[in-house]
Amino acid sequence: MSESTTWKVGPLAEASGLTVRTLHHWDTIGLLSPSRRTSGGHREYTEDDIARLYQVLALRGLGLGLDTIAVCLDSGVDPMRVLRDHRESVEAHLAALTGLRDRLVHIEQEVADGRAPTTSAVLDALRATGAASPAAEQAVRRHLDDDQLRALATHTAALGPAAHYLLEIEWPELYRRAEELRVAGIPPTDPRVRKLAARMDELGALFSGGDRTISAGVRTAWREDPAALSGDASVRPGQWDDLTDYLDAAREGSKR
Repeated sequence: MSESTTWKVGPLAEASGLTVRTLHHWDTIGLLSPSRRTSGGHREYTEDDIARLYQVLALRGLGLGLDTIAVCLDSGVDPMRVLRDHRESVEAHLAALTGLRDRLVHIEQEVADGRAPTTSAVLDALRATGAASPAAEQAVRRHLDDDQLRALATHTAALGPAAHYLLEIEWPELYRRAEELRVAGIPPTDPRVRKLAARMDELGALFSGGDRTISAGVRTAWREDPAALSGDASVRPGQWDDLTDYLDAAREGSKR
């Protein structure tokens, strides 16, 4: 494709396997907008737009929603990183699924034999999803019982490779945006803060299956041992309390 190549919406829809309606919708929500206009005022997609389209399709192929994809791209995800992560995530997911299958077979056998699955087996399954380090496991175990751990493992596994993007890209970006608003003195009742808190709760529900006691337990673990949960040894307990209280205030304001 030469540098001067541009695409009108119809030909691009046909080439990409999408519908014109889909591209118009993505334009309306700001996910993918044609960035060039012809002398007659018609909008056309450029090479940069096509590169973004690939990223959108690659991330959507990982199971991410449009809101999540927008956050990923707007936070500066490099195109080569998307391509590399897409390939590596497929390879890693295949390997993880094999390991997870072995662990689930073990748990299933325990149940078939009339024995309750051990916490160790459940944490092995959780680790197989890539969602927990040993330190994080210990922090979470202090606040969740065995049944809750099993539910957390099941819901995390169901997310597949999307879990990586939700945990490593979108969630940190949501917290970064919330902290910017807090530092700027924006009240927690502001719609922007409420929207961020609501999206965080949506992500929490994906991992917890909507069980608020699990979500509350994980949030408490984050408060008490943020270094273990974040993987950043420099973080100290209480360091994020102001931001946590800010988001909790936004949640409370939304209930009124």
